[in-house]
Amino acid sequence: MVGVGVVDLDRRWIPRIAAPAAFLAGVTVAVLLVRAGMGGDEAAPAAQTSIATTATAKTTTAKKPAKKPKPVYAEVEAGDTLDQIAAEHDTTVERILELNPGLDPTALQIGQRIRVG
Repeated sequence: MVGVGVVDLDRRWIPRIAAPAAFLAGVTVAVLLVRAGMGGDEAAPAAQTSIATTATAKTTTAKKPAKKPKPVYAEVEAGDTLDQIAAEHDTTVERILELNPGLDPTALQIGQRIRVG
Protein backbone atom coordinates (compact mmCIF):
# COMPACT_ATOMS: atom_id res chain seq x y z
CA MET A 1 0.00 0.00 0.00
CA VAL A 2 2.84 2.36 0.53
CA GLY A 3 3.90 2.07 -3.11
CA VAL A 4 0.44 3.02 -4.40
CA GLY A 5 0.45 6.27 -2.42
CA VAL A 6 3.80 7.30 -3.91
CA VAL A 7 2.60 6.73 -7.48
CA ASP A 8 -0.55 8.82 -6.86
CA LEU A 9 1.58 11.63 -5.41
CA ASP A 10 3.86 11.64 -8.48
CA ARG A 11 0.92 11.86 -10.87
CA ARG A 12 -0.43 14.94 -9.10
CA TRP A 13 2.92 16.74 -9.30
CA ILE A 14 3.56 16.07 -13.00
CA PRO A 15 1.35 18.94 -14.31
CA ARG A 16 2.86 21.32 -11.76
CA ILE A 17 6.42 20.48 -12.78
CA ALA A 18 6.00 19.93 -16.52
CA ALA A 19 5.10 23.51 -17.51
CA PRO A 20 8.02 25.21 -15.69
CA ALA A 21 10.41 22.52 -16.93
CA ALA A 22 9.28 23.07 -20.53
CA PHE A 23 9.65 26.84 -20.09
CA LEU A 24 13.19 26.49 -18.73
CA ALA A 25 14.11 24.14 -21.56
CA GLY A 26 12.81 26.65 -24.11
CA VAL A 27 14.71 29.54 -22.52
CA THR A 28 17.88 27.46 -22.44
CA VAL A 29 17.57 26.65 -26.14
CA ALA A 30 16.93 30.33 -26.95
CA VAL A 31 19.99 31.44 -24.98
CA LEU A 32 22.17 28.85 -26.69
CA LEU A 33 20.94 29.96 -30.13
CA VAL A 34 21.62 33.62 -29.36
CA ARG A 35 25.08 32.87 -28.01
CA ALA A 36 25.88 30.73 -31.06
CA GLY A 37 24.85 33.59 -33.32
CA MET A 38 27.06 36.08 -31.50
CA GLY A 39 30.22 33.96 -31.99
CA GLY A 40 32.96 35.52 -29.86
CA ASP A 41 36.37 34.63 -31.34
CA GLU A 42 35.23 32.74 -34.41
CA ALA A 43 35.25 34.36 -37.86
CA ALA A 44 31.85 35.61 -38.99
CA PRO A 45 30.14 33.80 -41.85
CA ALA A 46 30.19 35.50 -45.26
CA ALA A 47 26.52 36.55 -45.05
CA GLN A 48 27.08 38.37 -41.76
CA THR A 49 30.21 40.08 -43.10
CA SER A 50 28.42 41.45 -46.15
CA ILE A 51 25.53 42.72 -44.04
CA ALA A 52 27.92 44.52 -41.72
CA THR A 53 29.79 46.03 -44.67
CA THR A 54 26.57 47.23 -46.26
CA ALA A 55 25.40 48.81 -43.02
CA THR A 56 28.74 50.57 -42.60
CA ALA A 57 28.63 51.90 -46.15
CA LYS A 58 25.14 53.30 -45.65
CA THR A 59 26.16 54.95 -42.38
CA THR A 60 29.23 56.48 -44.01
CA THR A 61 27.18 57.80 -46.93
CA ALA A 62 24.58 59.30 -44.61
CA LYS A 63 27.23 61.25 -42.66
CA LYS A 64 28.37 63.32 -45.65
CA PRO A 65 26.90 66.81 -45.50
CA ALA A 66 24.54 67.63 -48.33
CA LYS A 67 25.70 70.36 -50.67
CA LYS A 68 23.47 73.38 -50.44
CA PRO A 69 22.22 74.63 -53.77
CA LYS A 70 23.12 78.19 -54.66
CA PRO A 71 20.30 80.64 -53.99
CA VAL A 72 18.29 81.75 -57.01
CA TYR A 73 16.83 85.25 -57.15
CA ALA A 74 14.20 86.92 -59.29
CA GLU A 75 13.83 90.62 -59.93
CA VAL A 76 10.34 92.07 -59.66
CA GLU A 77 9.12 93.69 -62.89
CA ALA A 78 6.12 95.93 -63.45
CA GLY A 79 2.85 94.04 -62.89
CA ASP A 80 4.48 90.98 -61.30
CA THR A 81 2.76 89.11 -58.48
CA LEU A 82 4.15 86.37 -56.26
CA ASP A 83 1.91 83.88 -58.06
CA GLN A 84 3.47 84.77 -61.42
CA ILE A 85 7.01 84.73 -60.04
CA ALA A 86 6.39 81.35 -58.36
CA ALA A 87 4.99 79.87 -61.58
CA GLU A 88 7.92 81.18 -63.65
CA HIS A 89 10.44 79.59 -61.26
CA ASP A 90 8.57 76.31 -60.64
CA THR A 91 7.97 76.94 -56.92
CA THR A 92 5.14 78.03 -54.64
CA VAL A 93 4.20 81.30 -53.03
CA GLU A 94 4.56 79.62 -49.62
CA ARG A 95 8.14 78.61 -50.42
CA ILE A 96 9.01 82.13 -51.58
CA LEU A 97 7.59 83.53 -48.33
CA GLU A 98 9.68 81.00 -46.33
CA LEU A 99 12.83 82.05 -48.18
CA ASN A 100 12.06 85.76 -47.74
CA PRO A 101 10.94 86.38 -44.15
CA GLY A 102 9.31 89.75 -43.75
CA LEU A 103 8.32 89.99 -47.43
CA ASP A 104 4.96 91.70 -47.90
CA PRO A 105 3.32 90.16 -50.99
CA THR A 106 1.08 93.21 -51.42
CA ALA A 107 3.96 95.71 -51.40
CA LEU A 108 6.30 94.42 -54.13
CA GLN A 109 8.45 97.08 -55.78
CA ILE A 110 9.93 97.13 -59.27
CA GLY A 111 13.59 96.05 -59.15
CA GLN A 112 13.20 94.27 -55.82
CA ARG A 113 15.21 91.03 -55.60
CA ILE A 114 13.33 88.05 -54.20
CA ARG A 115 14.86 84.69 -53.42
CA VAL A 116 12.95 81.94 -55.26
CA GLY A 117 15.19 78.93 -54.69
